[in-house]
Amino acid sequence: MTENAGITPLIKAVEEADSAERLTIALWKLAQARSPEAIPTLIEALGFNNPGAAVAGVEGLIALGEPAVVPLLKQLDGFNYGARAWALRALAKIGDPRGLELLLDTAAHDFALSVRRAAASGLGNILWENMEPEERATAQEKVYQTLVEVLQDPEWVVRYAAVVGMQGLATAVLSHSPAWLEPLLNQLGDRAKSDEELVVRARAQLAYQQLQITTPA
Repeated sequence: MTENAGITPLIKAVEEADSAERLTIALWKLAQARSPEAIPTLIEALGFNNPGAAVAGVEGLIALGEPAVVPLLKQLDGFNYGARAWALRALAKIGDPRGLELLLDTAAHDFALSVRRAAASGLGNILWENMEPEERATAQEKVYQTLVEVLQDPEWVVRYAAVVGMQGLATAVLSHSPAWLEPLLNQLGDRAKSDEELVVRARAQLAYQQLQITTPA
């Protein structure tokens, strides 16, 4: 059986689902197939008024990774806010540099804390090896500057995500130690002492300690 023949019944099951529960089940089965043929249907699910279906769509797109990025980005302008937020979550987990500008803007400016949180942590997931070398250093510094801004977010869950993003970014640049790496470590050290929420202080302390162990002297 060809891949197309195998995926067609799964797509049809999504299209013919007559309840929210059956739709969600059908989408999870489609997501588990990990077929590029499923991408349009998985993206469409992001706009359904059904969180379970949207989660299945997101997870399916994350599992597919890079092939899902361009279709997602092309659809963004046509999405309503809810679908756009789900798409952002998928792009944040995939980590493709083509989604970087969206993550930067969302982490700093989106009105929904859960979406800012996803974007901030996603900034630590970027697959920098997939970006042109001559663009990489400038983009990494831009991520650092954005995460410093996000560390001031009024919502602790977003600040927590910014700490996670900072650790991911720092880990990615350890080998060449840019000028802003030490200020980044200082930001984490300060946050470990000064944040009003214990869980953020603890996460910043963990990141600071782990990076100190691995940072070249």
